[in-house]
Amino acid sequence: MANTVVDVWGQVTPETRSSYPSAPEPHEEWALDGGTAWVYYSPLNRRQLVRPVILSDGFSGGSSNLDQLWQGLEENGDFRFISELHATGRDVIILGYNDRAASITDNADTVIDCVRRTLAERVGQSKLVVGGFSMGGLVTRYALAKMENDPGLPDHETAIHLSYDTPHQGAWLPVALQAFTHYATDKWGDAPGLGPVLSQFSALLNSPAAKQMARWHLPKADGTAEQAPERVAFLQALDEIGGWPRAVRKIGVANGVDTGDGNGVKPDAVAVRCDGETLTDTWLKTQAQGEQEVARLQKAGEEALVVRTSGLPEVDGAPGGLFTVPSPAGDTGSFGLAGLLMALLGNEVDPDVIATSCFVPSVSAVAAGDVADQNALYQAITPDRSDLDAFLCASRNEGHTTMTEELGAWVVNEIVSGS
Repeated sequence: MANTVVDVWGQVTPETRSSYPSAPEPHEEWALDGGTAWVYYSPLNRRQLVRPVILSDGFSGGSSNLDQLWQGLEENGDFRFISELHATGRDVIILGYNDRAASITDNADTVIDCVRRTLAERVGQSKLVVGGFSMGGLVTRYALAKMENDPGLPDHETAIHLSYDTPHQGAWLPVALQAFTHYATDKWGDAPGLGPVLSQFSALLNSPAAKQMARWHLPKADGTAEQAPERVAFLQALDEIGGWPRAVRKIGVANGVDTGDGNGVKPDAVAVRCDGETLTDTWLKTQAQGEQEVARLQKAGEEALVVRTSGLPEVDGAPGGLFTVPSPAGDTGSFGLAGLLMALLGNEVDPDVIATSCFVPSVSAVAAGDVADQNALYQAITPDRSDLDAFLCASRNEGHTTMTEELGAWVVNEIVSGS
């Protein structure tokens, strides 16, 4: 247990950092207020910033790993996104943050600093493309809207805002998993080896960005799942600056389908169960409507804690980008991560685990409905329902922020035709 490492939401620990191949040396590296940007000039532009595309990192713990971000865009999917942008004469700036779990509004200031620097370095008058992946789409959305509403800030000179599987209407992390994480941290957070990992994950769930992004947040194992006050305040702040940047074309993609067809996860099913050295008859269920016992948590020798929810929709099975995380045991999903932690705590996990669940519902990624509405979650998405000017949903429910030819090529075409 002492050498256990769990890589949560792409978070790179010293033990796993070497497993990510290095990106090519950037042509320029910018130290920004709250972050870092790597600049890759298009070969067509002779190392000049002519047609800039800023791509923001998303949510995780600690600082951004720009090697990993570059790999995700260029090497880990089936579409070389940066190369394809370069082939159209677009210069690519990948933007990371000193603290990816910091407030969205704080990291938006880093975006603003990056836009300033880009405009200062740009040759010519081509307008910018600014956007991001997962929460990076929200951070850039807020930044551009703020620049339009604050007279002390410059014109962002941006033609397109891009969001790639961004939780515009909120993200979903199973309440059962949140409860188990907090419960395990309370019981074993001081233990050597796994304890720091549990504490890190629990702290990540309670970070400013997670509270702002999650549609339902559980602050502690015996708490109530609801919108965190931080999310309510963020939505109010976003509304006060208009909700969206107005002077841009808003485009976005979802890693889930637009047909209303779910991912096959049934509601009120036991997703993962264990029994053993440290936990007794402990189980987590997928989310159902109405009153539900969603988890039973019991440390050996103690009374059980039963976690209940009320009035939530069947989000685990909804169409959308799936929760996936890399780990030493291979990529897994939300409930698979819980099973891994249960096993690491010395318990036998039932083999028939429902490994993953929806993370960003399609209606959230394309801003087309309330994720708290059961009907909206499973309804076919039409253009008139979306706040975006153009969007594309995937032809299958796939891993959150997966770079595919289907989605990547559509984005490149939209950028070329609109900027």
